[in-house]
Amino acid sequence: MASPQCCANPPTLDAASGQGSVVEDFGGLPAYVAGSPDAGLAVVLVSDVYGFEAPNLRKIADKVAAAGFFVVVPDFLYGDPFVLGSPIQDWLKSHSPEKGFEDAKQVITAVKSKGISKIGAVGFCWGAKVVTELAKAAEIQAGVLLHPSFVTVDDIKEVKSHLAILGAETDNLSPPALVKEFEQVLASNSQFESFVKIFPGVIHGWSVRYQSHDEVAVKAAEEAHQDLLDWLNKHLKKASTSL
Repeated sequence: MASPQCCANPPTLDAASGQGSVVEDFGGLPAYVAGSPDAGLAVVLVSDVYGFEAPNLRKIADKVAAAGFFVVVPDFLYGDPFVLGSPIQDWLKSHSPEKGFEDAKQVITAVKSKGISKIGAVGFCWGAKVVTELAKAAEIQAGVLLHPSFVTVDDIKEVKSHLAILGAETDNLSPPALVKEFEQVLASNSQFESFVKIFPGVIHGWSVRYQSHDEVAVKAAEEAHQDLLDWLNKHLKKASTSL
């Protein structure tokens, strides 16, 4: 189910990173939050296997908040991120994306309790499967999957929200051929819009596990960040202003 590529380039976790703040309980989980609920629009970011203390993930959260969204990055891993070198299958037994989805529904409920009805979700690797489940359950209006793990064609057939998928040219978990299948399925769904893009010259995890000193890697990651922002702006802000 998983390959070594899924966990390459682990981040140095930093609980104090980011411009936002950490709250002890958001929908039952600790969470990093950025932006204000007064924005009226929310985005839930779902981490990869390394969790919500990854500095690059929090930088992305800050970018999304600066664009006018209330952003929540819950600790879906319960303070137990994957440790490189340990058996990933053992770790997944107690950190399944399905469990993440159940927790995410509670987070969505907490977001709605703040008077927010337009909600998007962005998932990286492991988190992309969680976002896919949210999209299948129509819990969100727009979703973005970045180098997804564990997502199947059958999953994509059940999606009930606008969905963007950003894939990598080199990815053992979601190779370009599979991402193209996703694209064909999404294109056949006239109810919802979709956007699929395969980034050349990058590997699984490029959008969130890049090295800040690597200019080429940063440029590719920032392109993905802009794409996800464009998608959220299109399907949450425009939808909100049209009401």
